[in-house]
Amino acid sequence: MTGAPQSVENLVIGGGPAGAMAALRLAAARREVLLVEKEPAAHDKVCGEFLSHEAVAYLNQVGISPLDLGAKSIRDVRLSTGNQIVHSPLPFPALSLSRRVLDAALQARAEQTGCRVLRGTSVQSLAKSGQGWTASLSDGQPLHASAVFLAAGKHDLRGYARPSGKQSDLIGFKLHWRLAPAQTAALQDFMDLFLFPGGYGGLALIENDAANLCLVVRRSILRPLDGWPELLASILQGNRHLRRLLDDSTPLWSRPLAISPIPYGYLAQKSNGLWPLGDQAAVIPSFTGDGISIALHSAALATHMFLSGATANDYLRALRSQLTRSVTLATWLSRAAVTRLGRTCAPAALTVIPGAMRWVAASTRIPHASLVETDFQIRNAGPAAQLGI
Repeated sequence: MTGAPQSVENLVIGGGPAGAMAALRLAAARREVLLVEKEPAAHDKVCGEFLSHEAVAYLNQVGISPLDLGAKSIRDVRLSTGNQIVHSPLPFPALSLSRRVLDAALQARAEQTGCRVLRGTSVQSLAKSGQGWTASLSDGQPLHASAVFLAAGKHDLRGYARPSGKQSDLIGFKLHWRLAPAQTAALQDFMDLFLFPGGYGGLALIENDAANLCLVVRRSILRPLDGWPELLASILQGNRHLRRLLDDSTPLWSRPLAISPIPYGYLAQKSNGLWPLGDQAAVIPSFTGDGISIALHSAALATHMFLSGATANDYLRALRSQLTRSVTLATWLSRAAVTRLGRTCAPAALTVIPGAMRWVAASTRIPHASLVETDFQIRNAGPAAQLGI
């Protein structure tokens, strides 16, 4: 039996980087905020777990040092397909950290700042109610909120599904590994990207010297295969470099995480009164490593504009103007990468054109001038300063 709706000024749905950052910033502005996260604790998610310099800067703003959490440095990108390998230094310092650790740190920081976090509870439905919103929670309790920030990640809230992106035929997989000592050493400071028929992926070290293998594959390629084991076997058979890196390695989970569909290229056009954040606002192909940066940036931009009296549509117009170029370029490259022609030409093109890989990395980032400043003081930025961040 449910009682009268509880009321809260601001409701944030989803405790990932976008949701937790938004809740944190609202609480820091002394606004009442409730963060609802459906999982009882931070957990692993399908994600490349790459932190660009923009993401690290946003985390430092709110007193979170990824290096203190065990993040690994990434300074070079190595691209392999078949027996070909090309590599290039990144145009910026970067880090790699698991989503389990990152999300836990952001949620804890939000609580420390004054946000109330309700874990293990999901929002079952959401409807306009006068000047605000009424949410029905999985525990049966109705909740009224004046403003709602939707940060449900790649999973849509019932009744608020996003339209398909420009590349929506991919299935994502992720699995953590324990590599052999020599292979762990060979992967230090590298993000290894690899192309294979109908897909691409990445391998990089995270905290505690585990390795994150994350990839996307076209549904048509996966359909005739006997699931994950046959897919992985076919990828390794066709890529000698990746096969060597995973030689004598041990998967840390019994099976990979998976997600589908992934609306690559999606950019929210118009608000229905909600403030969409992260993947609910924009979905950039994972090879760019800018997904977490966009999540944190969208939260910073939305809360800044909300607190300044702007509307959700004002925010979405601003976000689109900042991200259209990078998301469009990244989606075009992603669509090319899963084709036979793209897989064949990519290594040659990157070898012939000096600096091409660095240009792609730099061109698929949030424009520096768009980053949102904050009144937060960085409490412990020591290790990050060593990276020049």
